[in-house]
Amino acid sequence: MISVFPTSHNHPESGTEGIRHALDFIRRQWRELEHRAPKDDGTLIGLPEKYVVPATSNEHFSFQEQYYWDSYFTAIGYNGADKEALIEGMLDNLIHLFDRFGIIPTANRMYFTGRSQPPLLTSYIFYLYDNYNKSPAWLKQRMAVAEREYRTVWMGTQQPHWRRVGVLNRYYDINALHDLAEAESGWDMTPRFERKCLDYYPIDLNSLLFKYEMDLARAAEIAGDTAAHKQWKHAATMRKTSVDELMWNEAKQMYFDYDYVTRTQSSFMSLASFYPLWAGMASQEQAAGMARSLPKFMKAGGLSTTTRPLLDMSIFGSMKTQWAVPNGWAPLHYFVTEGLEQYGFGYQSAEIAKTWLATNLRWYEAHGEFIEKYNVVSPDKSPHDGMYPSQAGFAWTNAVFVFYARRYYGLE
Repeated sequence: MISVFPTSHNHPESGTEGIRHALDFIRRQWRELEHRAPKDDGTLIGLPEKYVVPATSNEHFSFQEQYYWDSYFTAIGYNGADKEALIEGMLDNLIHLFDRFGIIPTANRMYFTGRSQPPLLTSYIFYLYDNYNKSPAWLKQRMAVAEREYRTVWMGTQQPHWRRVGVLNRYYDINALHDLAEAESGWDMTPRFERKCLDYYPIDLNSLLFKYEMDLARAAEIAGDTAAHKQWKHAATMRKTSVDELMWNEAKQMYFDYDYVTRTQSSFMSLASFYPLWAGMASQEQAAGMARSLPKFMKAGGLSTTTRPLLDMSIFGSMKTQWAVPNGWAPLHYFVTEGLEQYGFGYQSAEIAKTWLATNLRWYEAHGEFIEKYNVVSPDKSPHDGMYPSQAGFAWTNAVFVFYARRYYGLE
């Protein structure tokens, strides 16, 4: 089988022993990332349960918040019977935020309550249900919250949740500003949307909502509600039909974002195109097409977030686009590899995962830390910064490293 990488030096050079040392470091660091804030304090919103922050504090930046989509990745990596209480507590925190504000905000800050983050609540709930022997009653109670979030936040057609426009959905912010909607995407900032995020149907968001619909169908089936199961399956089928019509490019064999204002498909290639595989929305033929596109993103250190940077700085000014080449990110690697695994591309998935582990490990061995993103074009160089300095820690990097070490090396 042909390698999808430009080089064959894609496995940890120090072998499994190096991975074991890194896992020991991560286990110690998790404790440093745990935080408790039971009461409101200025702009910080109090949460009932302990949680994990993304990064350790430093002289330039300090995280004190639990972030929405970060929480899911923490759950998949901060695992084990002794961690169940903390993982479930973080889920309870997200539900608490929804009950209080009618939205799961970006994080527990008052100034984040006008927007959310990529919706992963149903995936988080089913992760706990499938891995910690939760009861159907437990599932039903929490999926009812996810259904309310889906209907009120993500399917809203007017302020403050105007995310459904026509046949599909967009990222949004209560201020109806493009850059703040882009912040809701989690890709803040990126050249994907050309600073016009409100005008786009994003392929990642609509894949995540397809996953919601399929998860809600599964929950209905578990509850014995045949009618609801059928309705949710129909909603998912309708979304897939619209995505295929507007966002699948048969000639390029790839998914793209769609500008519904100009009624044109974007030509910008990004790893968001792999979300339909993770969500199970792609056909086997579409998945094969996406797998053939992997060399466009493959770099020495892993997958590049995009195939090209923001090119015309005269138009867009000095906006720092950290969600672009040369940077690679742990959550995007997870979505890509898990999507490939679902469609039988295990060889490519393992190769990507092992290369990403090697990049993380080399940086750790050289600098004694894990960081939030990596320069996959030149792995020994620092990543390109975004609107804030690059952070060490880092919860989702740690989590995906643990997840890959377990899946591809059998290490805990």
